[in-house]
Amino acid sequence: MNYVGKIDRSFYKEISKTIITDEVIITDERIEHIIQRRGKDFYDKYRPYFAEIVENPDYIFNDKKINTALAAKSVNKDGSSVNIVIKIATETDDPEFKNSIITAVVEGHKRFEQRLRNNEPIYKRVDNNK
Repeated sequence: MNYVGKIDRSFYKEISKTIITDEVIITDERIEHIIQRRGKDFYDKYRPYFAEIVENPDYIFNDKKINTALAAKSVNKDGSSVNIVIKIATETDDPEFKNSIITAVVEGHKRFEQRLRNNEPIYKRVDNNK
């Protein structure tokens, strides 16, 4: 189990009202999953951003599975977005469970724009500089 960071529970309140922790972890098994699916280069390139993505996402979307969220953040100048699927630990889970990263993927700018058109985010970062 590898500590990643902390979520702001208020960002994820539409996923579940009974989030039991703000801590986010990634297991060795999930790291292997990401490396097998996306490659070691992908993992090495984007792993340093995982904490920033879960702690300060640009967008959060409901995922297809219950108590899971998709946290998205643009970390490249090319407009692509790194998306992290997070399983939210709720009161129905073992009290020792933490919020955990399930997988990560990069979406190009066009695909992410399509996501925004087709899915209503449950959270959107407000940029005070604009």
